Amino acid sequence: MGIDPGTKRVGVAIAEDDDAMLADARATLAHVSHADTARQIAELARDERIGEIVVGLPIGLDGREGLSSRHARALAAAVEQATKLPVVLWDERMTSAAAHRALGASNVSTRNRKGKVDRIAAALLLESYLDAVRARRDRE
Repeated sequence: MGIDPGTKRVGVAIAEDDDAMLADARATLAHVSHADTARQIAELARDERIGEIVVGLPIGLDGREGLSSRHARALAAAVEQATKLPVVLWDERMTSAAAHRALGASNVSTRNRKGKVDRIAAALLLESYLDAVRARRDRE
């Protein structure tokens, strides 16, 4: 499961297994608090029989972490506690920008992108993570 954390909305994507080439942009959750969002994610993870959760870690283009990174780390900790599943933090640089580009290329109006960007960013994040897992497995 991939999570694109935001202060207002959280995108959720799911891949069937480690070999999945594409992640399914599944849901956008309204973020009220870390505890509430973690509870919703725990319910989804249980329903979907998820084994691992990847939370996007926003890192600036200069490689530094900021306020958004602290938010993501706090959410990841709450998700780990709520789900009792392994949680991996994964560099999410440019996933939201790529999601906006994908929606623009699909002629989705800017006004209709709210929520969709978060789900697509979560899918792109999860696909990036799964690509890295497969590459590491292939090298071994």
